Amino acid sequence: MLTGRSPSPSSSDRVRPDVAVVGAGPIGLAIAWRCAARGLRVVVHDPAPGSGASAVAAGMLSPVAEAYFGERQLTGLLLASAARWPAFAAELTETTGVDIGYRTEGTLMVGLTGDDLAEARRLWAYQQGLGLPVTPLRPSEMRDREPALAPRVRGGALAPTDHQVDPRLLVPALRAAAQRAGAVLVPKPVRFLSEVDAPVTVVAAGCGAAALTGLPVRPVKGQILRLRAPDGVAPGFRHVIRGYADGEHVYLVPRTDGEVVLGATVEERSDTTVTAGAVQRLLRAGVDLLPELAEYDLVEAVAGLRPGTPDNAPILGPLPDRPDVLAATGHHRHGIVLTPITADLIADLVLGGVPDPLLAPFRADRFGGAAAVAASGGPEPTLEGDLWS
Repeated sequence: MLTGRSPSPSSSDRVRPDVAVVGAGPIGLAIAWRCAARGLRVVVHDPAPGSGASAVAAGMLSPVAEAYFGERQLTGLLLASAARWPAFAAELTETTGVDIGYRTEGTLMVGLTGDDLAEARRLWAYQQGLGLPVTPLRPSEMRDREPALAPRVRGGALAPTDHQVDPRLLVPALRAAAQRAGAVLVPKPVRFLSEVDAPVTVVAAGCGAAALTGLPVRPVKGQILRLRAPDGVAPGFRHVIRGYADGEHVYLVPRTDGEVVLGATVEERSDTTVTAGAVQRLLRAGVDLLPELAEYDLVEAVAGLRPGTPDNAPILGPLPDRPDVLAATGHHRHGIVLTPITADLIADLVLGGVPDPLLAPFRADRFGGAAAVAASGGPEPTLEGDLWS
């Protein structure tokens, strides 16, 4: 689409950007960073960068543990992006000097009861059938790795290549990297695409992409808790733990500063109200798996909105009837892990105009019919930075 910064722009377009990005969550900021680093003039529109779903996200990089039935193409994209994370994290830290909380201890997947373990083993067998690194563990082997696990836990498996990052550190780092590369942040909402003046517009607005583009992106509510270990010490476990506890599926993500993220509900709702029932279910399941959590401080209960799509996969690439508008949205549970590959693929498309074959399963027209571009009407969207795991 573009071939780089024009060496001699005319006075009439001297300040006109090459690329406008709508949405300053991890996806939008990473795209802005990649485009600006390649010499393009970039503006990013968002009234409150980093205040969307990424502020709620746990930050699990879990292509293996989140490889689900019927999502083979999505799993392939998750694996490809996770493989880019070590270099992406190192480059971002080197560029900004910001520690983004990238950790590589791996993910421990566990089942509390016999029924929980049977359900988990069914999924692990599917994941192993895809050739993914899932190692079943006996209860004694699990407790060698994590002694704090409850004695009732019946069994588990290790996904050693599933890592984590802290989204609340990631977003400021991406913002700094994008701005150092020359991207300009415009703290104003975009109501209609006609308000954006650039040869290429990238819509990375999470749930707000629906109103801007007509794409089938819907909010999927998730409630999440943050706990803190007593006296500011590190949590009593190192791995990310994903567990089934009496039918409740939860995850626990330890941070080095003593924080533990406990989540998350999946609700087909568009409100961000925290409910007593959700808090109760999450705490019960978390304490059942790790009893020491009962002594931790409960410091935050919050809800956010994932941008879901009909097939749970992201929408990446040009709109069917607007080749100058590129979608980078609909990441649902996987926005953090998919940040590096989304940024690279969209930046490549902006510069070269030829879609990478990796984009083919995630085209905007795969749901049938052309998206109705909301370029001149429709309600004002709520910008939500892509997304959260």
